[in-house]
Amino acid sequence: MRNDEALTVDEVADILQVGRNTVYALKDRGKLSSYKVGRKLRFTYADVQSYIARSKNPNRFERQNDPSERKRQFVICGQDIILDVLSNYIAQTGVESLRSYIGSYDALTDLYKDKVQVASAHLWDGDADEYNVSYVKKLLPGTPTVIVNLTYRMQGFYVARGNPKGLTTWEDLLAPGVKIVNREKGSGSRVLLDEHVRLLGAQPSSIQGYEIETQSHIAVASMVARGRGDVAIGSEKVAKQVEGIDFIPLQKERYDLVVKQENFDTRAVRTMMGILESGLLREEFASLGGYDTSDMGRIMSIG
Repeated sequence: MRNDEALTVDEVADILQVGRNTVYALKDRGKLSSYKVGRKLRFTYADVQSYIARSKNPNRFERQNDPSERKRQFVICGQDIILDVLSNYIAQTGVESLRSYIGSYDALTDLYKDKVQVASAHLWDGDADEYNVSYVKKLLPGTPTVIVNLTYRMQGFYVARGNPKGLTTWEDLLAPGVKIVNREKGSGSRVLLDEHVRLLGAQPSSIQGYEIETQSHIAVASMVARGRGDVAIGSEKVAKQVEGIDFIPLQKERYDLVVKQENFDTRAVRTMMGILESGLLREEFASLGGYDTSDMGRIMSIG
């Protein structure tokens, strides 16, 4: 995608994995640059990528230099649209809930540094065949945490319609002439791929396109649809939103929320847990498809 390519509100919402109203709010607050073509609002791909990059900056939250103010904020970190809906439900109770759109690895490090209060994670440990627990222990050393399930999602390959290269297994990525479009380091999909490549005993440099990094599921799927690569890794739900691609399911992933134990009894976290346990969010996303919400709100690990 060219940096000057014009994007609609819906396309920006897909890239950021947020709702249309969130895109308008970001524009109104001056967080996301835009322009008009007649009466239609447009954004450039470069401006969207700039917003994503700024969201990774340590100074991205107002008044963050004041530690006491940072502690009072309630920020949920992660990229799936389900987090936007959860944040909106929390806000309806009178608790201010902010969002940060970065990948799982960086979300956990931000949680460790008290830059966010809730980190979402879907990080697979290939040796243990387990999600999140080992990463939480390593990235939040000496920090008691609670891991709560949000949903399960299917991860797999985005391929061109008809799967012309017949890609169905992780080993197929090593075949000559296969070009991949990769996610950024630290995202759950990138960690999943890195782990499988490691377990295969292969070097990332042996896979064409491995160094090409893109910031979202929708972006990598769109690049495959436009022929910029043969395959990308992402979630099933996004495959239904992009024309010209098929989805090859490979692995069911666990998508969790991580909270520090010291914050678990705060009003904001209690409110969040109440929403997860109430069934409101479960019913809303179970009906959309692409989400298994059977364990939503279940505590998976305390430690």
